[in-house]
Amino acid sequence: MAKITYIEHNGTEHVVDVANGLTVMEGARDNGIPGIEADCGGACACSTCHVYVHPDWVGKLPGKEDMEEDMLDFAYEPDPARSRLTCQLKVTDALDGLVVQMPEKQI
Repeated sequence: MAKITYIEHNGTEHVVDVANGLTVMEGARDNGIPGIEADCGGACACSTCHVYVHPDWVGKLPGKEDMEEDMLDFAYEPDPARSRLTCQLKVTDALDGLVVQMPEKQI
């Protein structure tokens, strides 16, 4: 189980426990967190679960696969260093304390 903080674009924080094995996107969806639409359901076929990872976490996450890199090209205002698709981040104990912020909108 990992405690993950989701920060809406307006600054509203949601701190939730997400079970190991789920994705960060599923944790947002299952807890009704606004700002992550996940239109493709986690298939890495869109960019509507895009977030900015807190700078302290950038180097702690697994690297981006090519498909995620490609989909981030379609995200709203992607940041080359901090942007991730939450459907590609599998929750483990190592993600306890992760902080992500949603962009102004998802496209």
